[in-house]
Amino acid sequence: MKKIAIIGTGYVGLVTGACLAEMGNQVICLDIDKEKIESLRALNLPFFEPGLEELVVRAVEAERLFFTDQYNEAIPGTDLCFLALPTPSNEDGSCDLSYVLAAAEEIAANMDNYLLIVNKSTVPIGTAEKVTETLKKTLDERGVTIAFDVASNPEFLREGNAVADCLKPERILIGAKTTKAKELLKELYAPFCPQQDRIQITDIRSAEFAKYAANAMLATRISFMNNLATLAEKLGVNIDEVRIAMGADERIGNKYLNAGIGFGGSCLPKDIRALCAIGKKYGHPTPLFDSVLAINEEQRNFFYEKIARFFGSLSGKTLAIWGLSFKPNTDDMREAPALYLIQKFLEAGAHLRIYDPIALPKAKILLNRFDQVYFASDEYDAAENSDAIILATEWKQFQFADFEKIGASMNSKVFFDGRNQHSPDKMHKIGFIYFGIGQPDPIKELVCP
Repeated sequence: MKKIAIIGTGYVGLVTGACLAEMGNQVICLDIDKEKIESLRALNLPFFEPGLEELVVRAVEAERLFFTDQYNEAIPGTDLCFLALPTPSNEDGSCDLSYVLAAAEEIAANMDNYLLIVNKSTVPIGTAEKVTETLKKTLDERGVTIAFDVASNPEFLREGNAVADCLKPERILIGAKTTKAKELLKELYAPFCPQQDRIQITDIRSAEFAKYAANAMLATRISFMNNLATLAEKLGVNIDEVRIAMGADERIGNKYLNAGIGFGGSCLPKDIRALCAIGKKYGHPTPLFDSVLAINEEQRNFFYEKIARFFGSLSGKTLAIWGLSFKPNTDDMREAPALYLIQKFLEAGAHLRIYDPIALPKAKILLNRFDQVYFASDEYDAAENSDAIILATEWKQFQFADFEKIGASMNSKVFFDGRNQHSPDKMHKIGFIYFGIGQPDPIKELVCP
């Protein structure tokens, strides 16, 4: 059993802490947000993640998981300290390390024994060196000599699958300098990977860069397919048929090939912007990643313009929006395509009936001030008396909705599928005018009845 401190209680920190506690370690999660800590102590989680609440409750009841806002409670006597802190974008797209370095100062001010400090946040290459410098400076100011190591152990958790990803990881990447640090992390992760066949040991800078490289590839595949999809529409080509043909090639595979309205969330947009900023800092052009971001932004506008063209004018129209989070199985709305669409629809004078299975409470905080927004109780309520449905997030329950019932309650049976979740032929057979992404236009030059 290890004594572990987790600094930061966001998606990465809380999931990591709960999973480490599940494996028998004593874990204390620290956050400087006192209200958040009080809420966690009351077992009220700040976000939705499938399976996480059960893990947290079990670990707290077993007295393996604790919460604090005080470094002097979390750091002394600790074996490992994980940094899972926000790294927001600066105005130039570069990564703001202020939270990480401030935490390093506090750690050094409170540590009293050898400590392995581990970066789990996505941070620029060279951050471990900056953390090391900060730790040394603070220890010198204290007038003490305490051994420590700094390592990089980037997370590869997918929101909506984070608990499963943490408990059964595809890979565990450890960037460390000393044998002691490498062995300590290998021992910690042994229960997650008994054969240790998925543990990769590398140098620290390579580990830091690997997370950016992985996210850049995912984002590139998404923008690649979306760029193809917009061309496919002009050519009368069905992008889904193309996707299947491409995915059958083992050199390509079928992951992240679905056309849609672009990526969002807290990781991909921020990390690609940071990668571009890193390239600029070192005088290395990044035209591919610049294009990935540009295509992603344009894809949302492309979808909006499709809807606006159909109606001619959106003023006074009632639109149902299904899905608000940036992806299914999460309530995270950061940079969600739905928010972009909502803003554009409101500017155009539309009335909105919006629904999301999980994210609605967060949506109310963001959108309550708008009189034109109605928060629906379910997808059926959202569709009632609407002129069209816009699917922005592919929640599974939307796939199995009763469209006969839904169509009967609408002003006009029009469906804009931003995630290609539904079959065009099926929707046409039940009387819907259906528009997907990268699908042949059902009725050329069709205008709103």
